[in-house]
Amino acid sequence: MKARDPIADLRRIAFLLERANEATYRVRAFRSAAKTLAALPSAEVAERARAGTLTELSGVGDVTARCVAESLAGEEPVYLRRLLATEGSDLDAEATALRTALRGDCHTHSDWSDGGSPMEEMALAAVELGHEYVVLTDHSPRLTVARGLTADRLRRQLDHVQTVNEALPEGFRILTGIEVDILADGSLDQDEKLLARLDVVVGSVHSGLNDERSKMTRRMLTAIANPHLDVLGHCTGRMVSSRPAAVTGPGDRGHRARTRKESDFDADAVFAACAEHDVAVEINSRPERQDPPKRLIRRALEAGCRFAINTDAHAPGQLDWQRFGCERAARCGVPADRVINTWSAEQLVDWTRRRS
Repeated sequence: MKARDPIADLRRIAFLLERANEATYRVRAFRSAAKTLAALPSAEVAERARAGTLTELSGVGDVTARCVAESLAGEEPVYLRRLLATEGSDLDAEATALRTALRGDCHTHSDWSDGGSPMEEMALAAVELGHEYVVLTDHSPRLTVARGLTADRLRRQLDHVQTVNEALPEGFRILTGIEVDILADGSLDQDEKLLARLDVVVGSVHSGLNDERSKMTRRMLTAIANPHLDVLGHCTGRMVSSRPAAVTGPGDRGHRARTRKESDFDADAVFAACAEHDVAVEINSRPERQDPPKRLIRRALEAGCRFAINTDAHAPGQLDWQRFGCERAARCGVPADRVINTWSAEQLVDWTRRRS
């Protein structure tokens, strides 16, 4: 039988484990093995598989070595076959239609901040999912636990995005962006001139989540009125699950995931401001967030808000979590024409430029 690509199979397994929100150590095992083997000549990998010496390499264990041997023998690895056989349930017709209409993802992270993979790897995973673009929104400097980008680092990232885009498949591109902290006074945690250069700005509250209602409302209203803010990210800050997300990288924060109650704010005032200033409300697709809850999605819809169905992905496999957000949006009656990432990249950037 013709040999398969063992590195591609290892990466596919890691992708499926990430998508299923499996434990970080499992994902890391396959991504580490793929990285190690990708640095070797294919002939050496094949010889080591024949000799049974793959496990002598750093990052390659018994399970990953067995997967490599099966791939080289032309067989779909048993581990991969089991994952494919136990994939999640299908979406209903309404959610499927909404997911099909999505052309990109406006909230993703790379290893420049607390993501687990390079932007190149995130982009290629998005291509495989059929996206036309992905917005790179690493964290801003105040969030030091997530290795937030200083102004200088963000400038370097913008140059790197331009270089990466030149090498990506035609018809796909990374859009520049940031997930900027909404500070206690409602200001945005990055240089205003830099924010003006970005394609998409997502603003989120990450600190003081237990602020009293009037203070939190003022904070959010001030941020929404900022002309650089395009999307209000995970607006309640809640965590509905203590299960850690699978993230593999220098900013791995999965072990710190906890349940957390919603922030208290005047939702009617906030959503009215979003509609007035044409700021999209994010429907965050992360399983542990599911933010905002469905009752608030309905209120935002009634207020006339636009939406962005985003993954907040920190790893390639998490880019396929949009289906969770689509399910919740569809159940709340959100139409595709109110979702900004059903637009082309050109339409999206034109909208953000007009807004600012």
